[in-house]
Amino acid sequence: MVKISEKDFNNFIHLAKELGASEAKIIPSSTIKTAGWVRMKCQYGCDGFGVGLCCPPFTPTPQEFREVLNDYQNGLLIHCQPDTSVTEIIRKLEREIFLSGYYKALGFGAGSCGLCEQCNLDGCLYPNEARPSMEACGIDVYATARQNSFPIEVLKDYSCKGNYYGLVLID
Repeated sequence: MVKISEKDFNNFIHLAKELGASEAKIIPSSTIKTAGWVRMKCQYGCDGFGVGLCCPPFTPTPQEFREVLNDYQNGLLIHCQPDTSVTEIIRKLEREIFLSGYYKALGFGAGSCGLCEQCNLDGCLYPNEARPSMEACGIDVYATARQNSFPIEVLKDYSCKGNYYGLVLID
């Protein structure tokens, strides 16, 4: 188990906000919730299913992701407003956290990848930039956000302001 130093804790949160996150906090990995139904929502409710390597069925199942999650004690959960590139923030955070000595840093964005007009399913053209979304790996973002005292509600229509989340696993 790696203990994140108080200095690193504060630096990571500060960097997340500097990069565009509204809020950020270090969370115990035990508060990250996974569920099988999340993948089903991707399959039956999202036009990204099967279209890109950062979406199901190309991403880990919730069970496979839970195994990965068991290798971590900590995460940095970020909260962003609409029109913020959550995945870009996560990619930059993951790199800086890695360079700070946390070699297992692993990031997860929000929504479909979007780096290419059409994904090359034979192999990612931008593996240094592409990150799967939290949902694509079976993370129940609603339960995880609420467990960590972040706001999130079902949007009733397109005029509602959403809350978007990203995660970097750290150990």
